[in-house]
Amino acid sequence: MSRFFGEIRQAGYVVPDIEAAMDYWSRVLGVGPFFYNPKVPIRNYRYKGEAYEPHNSVALANSGPLQIELIQCRNDVPSMYRDFRELGHTGLQHVAYWTDSYEADLERLLAQGFEPVMSGEVGERGRFVYFDTHYHPGTVIELSEVAGPKGEMFRLIRDAAADWDGKNPVRPFPDLNKL
Repeated sequence: MSRFFGEIRQAGYVVPDIEAAMDYWSRVLGVGPFFYNPKVPIRNYRYKGEAYEPHNSVALANSGPLQIELIQCRNDVPSMYRDFRELGHTGLQHVAYWTDSYEADLERLLAQGFEPVMSGEVGERGRFVYFDTHYHPGTVIELSEVAGPKGEMFRLIRDAAADWDGKNPVRPFPDLNKL
C-alpha cells in the first residue's frame, strides 16, 4: 500500500488491440469477465489545459481486489495514452487510486506539488485526473472518483469476477444511467 495514496486499486494497460488483449487476459491468465465499452462517454475532457473529444475503448475486469483496465485509443486526440504509445510503449501505463473524497484528495495532492495533465468525467461522480508522474513506463498516477453509479459499476465488476466460471468472458458495460 502506498503511504501517500492508499491501495493501488487499478492497473491501466494501453494496448494496440483491445479484443486480442481481452482474449489473452481471460483465456491465458484467467482474469475476467471483462466489461467492454467500445466508446467511453468522457465529459469535460482536458489534456494540458485544452479540451478534446477522445474516443477510447475500455475493458474492465478484476483479479481479486485489483481492477485491470485495458485501453485502446481509437482516434488521435492528445492524451497521456497517445503519448505513451508514441514513445513506443504498450502495457502498463498507469496505476489508479480510488476515492470517494475527490475534492479533498485532489486539493491535498495539488498542495504536495502534483501537476494534473489529463482529466475528465465518466458518469455522475466519476471524475478522474492523471498527474505528471511518468518517470518510467507504468508510473503515471490516476486519482479516480469512485462513488455513485461509477462506484456501483466497479462493485458489479468485482463481484462478477469473484464467481466467474470462465464463460462469457466479454460483456457490455453496465449502463451508468441505470445504476
